[in-house]
Amino acid sequence: MILFVFEGKDDKTYFESIKQLFFPEKLDTFVCTYNSNIYSLYTKLMEHDALNGAFEVDTVSVLKEILLEKGDETLKDIREDEVSEIYLFFDYDFQENARTLEENDMRLLEMLKFFTDETANGKLYINYPMVESLRYTKELPDNDYWTYTVTRQQCQEVRFKHQVHEFSFYGGNLEYIILTIKPADDKTKVQEKIDNTKTNWKHLVAMNVSKAHFICNDKNEVPDESDSQLAVFSNQLSKYVETDECKVAILNAFPIFLFDYFGRKIIWER
Repeated sequence: MILFVFEGKDDKTYFESIKQLFFPEKLDTFVCTYNSNIYSLYTKLMEHDALNGAFEVDTVSVLKEILLEKGDETLKDIREDEVSEIYLFFDYDFQENARTLEENDMRLLEMLKFFTDETANGKLYINYPMVESLRYTKELPDNDYWTYTVTRQQCQEVRFKHQVHEFSFYGGNLEYIILTIKPADDKTKVQEKIDNTKTNWKHLVAMNVSKAHFICNDKNEVPDESDSQLAVFSNQLSKYVETDECKVAILNAFPIFLFDYFGRKIIWER
């Protein structure tokens, strides 16, 4: 069983298309919506205490406890030994001001050091500044994607979701990345939709993996292996966040996950 943990409903919607397009025969995939943010998960883990910098509790148990407190029994009957891989997707959300940016960055740094292995504690992926970064693009493929940034002030003044809607070539139409099959569609039409949507996702994979590589290595190109989430975060801090502008390079985690899972072949394979 593979456990996918998301921050909200939008994440789950995007992932449903990913499942249909890239995991059509993987019947053991398990999806869990967490409906919170990475910092509250961190707090819950800390409540279970830490020993020598390592959290002494399994991720499945903590998530189960969190969900049950919300009245969600999704993980009620799931044991840790039944889950072979865990993937977590959360937003950076650096516009939030409940705590200082430095405090949030410190917590996220610790989380990224903890969640590094999908077969152990889980592997954490971060969206910058949030999951809507997936749609912050002009017509695909967007050769300028590697240049796009957003400041903390811009995110505080106007919700990033609204900025995406205004900026995107596709506006509020998500059919270019969300696979929508209608009852009236014949087999040819269905296959055409699958091919077109899959191609768009492959563009997004190439764009985001190349941009992550640029963030870490100043080279806007597809690497042999993607740069680690910890490396991306560290370079986001030093090159973007901790500057006078206080900004982030817009980046989405889902395409990077696909590249990590399937390798370079996902971009060029038909």
